[in-house]
Amino acid sequence: MIVSPVKGNGDELWPKALNYDPQTKILQIVFNGGDIFDLAAEYLRIESPSAEVRGHDPAKRKVVSGRRKVGIVNIEPVGNYAVRLIFDDLHETGIYSWRYLYELGRDHSSRWQRYLEELEALGLNRDSP
Repeated sequence: MIVSPVKGNGDELWPKALNYDPQTKILQIVFNGGDIFDLAAEYLRIESPSAEVRGHDPAKRKVVSGRRKVGIVNIEPVGNYAVRLIFDDLHETGIYSWRYLYELGRDHSSRWQRYLEELEALGLNRDSP
């Protein structure tokens, strides 16, 4: 699935290309500054910016488990500033701004490590909810 390049909205960060490979379940994002991030659907799902996952208070952020095999079924543009990712587990309420997608790519290692530590601390895993 390839999403057409977009123009920026005045923000300095915007993707020149978004390419999703359903076989590998990787969304590749090429930003206007040259940064390229390959983000797994699982990672994008567990870092969803929706209130369902994040809560309305950072202290109430939900740890999502059992999403190792989740995929993306649709990518919908939201104005000139974001996309809505529709996942095959029916999660569809997260709107991913260009800045947030950039931060997810930039901070991937630390966010992923935190997630794995949270799963372990809660006795959860990536395979079962």
